[in-house]
Amino acid sequence: MPNSAPYIGRFAPSPTGPLHLGSLYTALASYLDARQHKGLWLLRIDDLDTPRNMPGASDDILNCLQSFGLHWDGEVDYQSQHLDQYQQTIVELQNQHKLYPCTCSRSLLANSTLIYPGHCRTKAQSTNAPHALRVKTADISMRFVDGLQGEITQNLAREHGDFIVKRKDGIIAYQLACVVDDQRQAVNRVVRGYDLLDSTPKQQYLQHLLGYPSPLYMHIPLIVDSEGNKLSKQTRAEAANPNQAGPTLFLLLTLLKQNPPPDLRLAAIDSILEWAIEHWQTERLTNTQAVSALQHN
Repeated sequence: MPNSAPYIGRFAPSPTGPLHLGSLYTALASYLDARQHKGLWLLRIDDLDTPRNMPGASDDILNCLQSFGLHWDGEVDYQSQHLDQYQQTIVELQNQHKLYPCTCSRSLLANSTLIYPGHCRTKAQSTNAPHALRVKTADISMRFVDGLQGEITQNLAREHGDFIVKRKDGIIAYQLACVVDDQRQAVNRVVRGYDLLDSTPKQQYLQHLLGYPSPLYMHIPLIVDSEGNKLSKQTRAEAANPNQAGPTLFLLLTLLKQNPPPDLRLAAIDSILEWAIEHWQTERLTNTQAVSALQHN
């Protein structure tokens, strides 16, 4: 990304439930990074995975962000409004002969290694059977410098194999949707959790095939519970409480290693965020995978 390009960041939660401490932590980090760079902070609702979506969750997410003073720029973007664009991208990749149908069952893949063994790669390129679409990966190393984790190198063909871009149920897979979304919104800076670090080489490979520029990425440590599990809806993480917005923001700034002064804990939300934007220093973040919330409660 050229230095002269305006900063455009984003936060892209899935409406599978209310925001919890872990997702709010990521939202705050991406918000502060954008605001300190005097950039835009966009909000995108990743609502393609309809079986997992929870009714009312999108509105709950929007209300929660506003309650914590995290106001986004422009209109909220919903993935479900761009189905035609995802399908056009699928056709573009098919025209490049980069995709093939995969009829592999879950049981077959469960008996394979973590690397997709390519069962369907040399089969017929059309089928009436239920199938996913996989992208053909090349035996090349994808390299990028993460803003926090440093240089990352990954050979997709050897470490993952061909990956899915459209599921058997017809839903566009996360990797492709994310690439198309970031291109559509001109996103050039991505701040997100360490658990998505492994997705970045896949997304950069798709960006390469489609002729898209790659954003600059920074993957921050995850918040984990007492057992070392990522705070998530699956681990029943509690929803963020807007009635405790000030103390919660203070805790999140502490987890982000920003060393907020003690008197900021009970300050107004606007004052906390004003201080945080002015003093935001990414170099204080540790280049680790996780931080424990228990250490700071």
